[in-house]
Amino acid sequence: MEREIVIPGQLLSENKADSGPGTYVKDGKVYSLLYGVKNAKNKITVIPFSGKYIPSPRDYVIGTVIDVTPSNWIFDIGSPYDGLLHVSEYPRRVDSDKMVSTMDFGSSVLLRIKDVNSSMKVELTMRERGLRSLDVGRVIEVTPTKVPRIIGHGGSMVSLLKKETNCEMFVGQNGRIWINGKDSEMDLLTEAIELIMKHSHTSGLTDRISHFLNNEDDVVSEKDDAVLEKDLAEDEEDEGEIREDTYRKVDALLENDD
Repeated sequence: MEREIVIPGQLLSENKADSGPGTYVKDGKVYSLLYGVKNAKNKITVIPFSGKYIPSPRDYVIGTVIDVTPSNWIFDIGSPYDGLLHVSEYPRRVDSDKMVSTMDFGSSVLLRIKDVNSSMKVELTMRERGLRSLDVGRVIEVTPTKVPRIIGHGGSMVSLLKKETNCEMFVGQNGRIWINGKDSEMDLLTEAIELIMKHSHTSGLTDRISHFLNNEDDVVSEKDDAVLEKDLAEDEEDEGEIREDTYRKVDALLENDD
């Protein structure tokens, strides 16, 4: 599968309806926002080689409170752009003088991006089922472009991680992952995630992680270069589709959490 590398400002389409994550629209045409790989399946997306998370509407993210104003909580969402949660987007009424006691500086919160305007003002919401402060467990960070590898094809990797470690787990689109369980189980899960990060561009990764979690020798052999290239191409296709797939899985998780 041929992969086209694109640069910021490069024309990708004459049809603004083709615009997806990693692109922007100007004068009805679609341009690349990032330096990365173009994926033209369904909508046109650009998968960055590296860098910070770029917010998109409807993404689920894990944010940290960094400031509180009379009407907004301001969140670090692992992006060049802070996120704003207006007090009206909290699940219940909160008076201005109670905002800090409701969510204080440093609080980790599960949020959804409500809107991102042309000047990259990021509006957040908690007015959906299951969105909440994360008062237990740990939040760890990974490179946002590695999120599809941690989720795996059809959710295979994240299902494996949860099953073998007996931990709750939520993967935010911004590369922040919430885990909760016994300390020893969270330690094991953290090691497994670090292993995925280290070997994210190798083949047979799900099998390798399964062997690791079950304390077995790593007997997974490397595939030849042609098959490995196919695996990487499939990962890039997954990156373009991962948002919708993530929304379905997250909605199911949050429904079961009530």
